[in-house]
Amino acid sequence: MKTVRKLLYGQILSSVLFTTLAFLGLFFFFDLVEELQDVGKHGITTLDAVAAALLMLPRHLYEVFPITLLIGTIVALSRLAQTSEYTILRTGGLGPVRALRLLATLAVMGVVLMVVVGDLLVPWTEQWAATHKAQLRQGAGMPLQQGGAWLRDTQATTTTVNVGGATNDRQLQNVRIFMTNDKGQLVKQWHADQATIDADPSGQHASIWQLSQVTELTWVPSSTSTQLESRQLSALSWPSQLSPQVVAAAVLPIDSMSIVALWRYTRHLSANAQAAQKYELQFWKKTFAPLACLVMVSLALPFAYLQARQGGMAVKIFGGIMLGISFVLVNHVTSHLGLLHQWEPWMAASVPSVFYTLMAMGAFTWLVRNR
Repeated sequence: MKTVRKLLYGQILSSVLFTTLAFLGLFFFFDLVEELQDVGKHGITTLDAVAAALLMLPRHLYEVFPITLLIGTIVALSRLAQTSEYTILRTGGLGPVRALRLLATLAVMGVVLMVVVGDLLVPWTEQWAATHKAQLRQGAGMPLQQGGAWLRDTQATTTTVNVGGATNDRQLQNVRIFMTNDKGQLVKQWHADQATIDADPSGQHASIWQLSQVTELTWVPSSTSTQLESRQLSALSWPSQLSPQVVAAAVLPIDSMSIVALWRYTRHLSANAQAAQKYELQFWKKTFAPLACLVMVSLALPFAYLQARQGGMAVKIFGGIMLGISFVLVNHVTSHLGLLHQWEPWMAASVPSVFYTLMAMGAFTWLVRNR
């Protein structure tokens, strides 16, 4: 069994590695060409362009690895079937259940790699790339969604915060804070050009916002009308119950958030009666994404039971690519349909994986019984 495992794993891993490097090289070339267009602007050098393209590779690896795993596994198994090596292995006792168990172990290794890359490496590289680009472009903040990021801070009074931009997860720009009373009336507003989020050393609040260049507006009710008072402040410390992790999740791109950050932010949104479905869907998609390795391996296994006379290597590789592309396409379609029709996020994220796994197991069972 050790010899069989060494043969299968060696063939599959070498094919997957070659396919993954080919895809990453292609993506690196495209990203580098795009980044080179900004060389010479805002002091951006060729080295900055190369660094930016390199920092995009972990995200590309996370996105393309299930497909490269599928293609590499199909190539390796088809090659073994074409040379009758897999037939010899079956004659020697490699039954369907044992073959499925061997490939499942390999898929679990892929799941671990996906978790490490997607939850540790991708968030770090995406955040670093975003902040580095912001600093190169003369301090322009990271691009946020239209209208900025909105946060709700419920203390003694209800406070709503709008962040227009961010240099990083703790350096914010164009911050507006609106304070309302228990009747929903606006009583005070602050507008700061810059804000730095620090932890509260006393522990009474989740964070302390250090605001600079602040314009303070106060609505003072009188017997006949409401008067507006304005004053300028060079600095202001504002205590908040918004933790730095929640603020980081709000201002950073959604693709750069880890599973833990998504879970924390969805809880914050739900607790403050804000729309959280988009982030819940992203949370479940990222949770189920590593399991795509198991789906892809199960899709590849039936190709080992197709003889060479039933299709050449090119046909099988093309079929594998189409299967991988269709899986990604169905995944995206169900995500958009889930948002449109208000489906349960976990259902919208898991249906493609369940469907393709059942389809692969059905094809595998039929080939084992009839071939």
